Amino acid sequence: MARLRVPRRRGRPRTRPDVVLADKAYSSRAIRDHLCRRGIRAVIPVPADQRGHRLRRGSRGGRPPAFDREAYSQRTTVERCINRSKQWRGIATRYEKTATIYLAGRHLAGIFLWSAR
Repeated sequence: MARLRVPRRRGRPRTRPDVVLADKAYSSRAIRDHLCRRGIRAVIPVPADQRGHRLRRGSRGGRPPAFDREAYSQRTTVERCINRSKQWRGIATRYEKTATIYLAGRHLAGIFLWSAR
């Protein structure tokens, strides 16, 4: 998470995204604190066990972290696109040795997926 960078086309490179969408595996306090320190809003669902621990502590458990269901639904669009591109065997297993050929294959797969829509 410390090396997270979002490049921009013109001007000064942007190093801080507005929102991070992640699944329950990234719901640790360390990740949430890191994002909060950088001013990034975390949209991460809370796992059932963490919710249970917090509720068991009562008022000492603190407030539950904010969760925006509408923003989280955008994550599924990206996941579906990645899964569709993984149907290409060469991309899923990364047979190509050089990054440029692999990137070209990703571009071709993207073009075919886009044109199939």
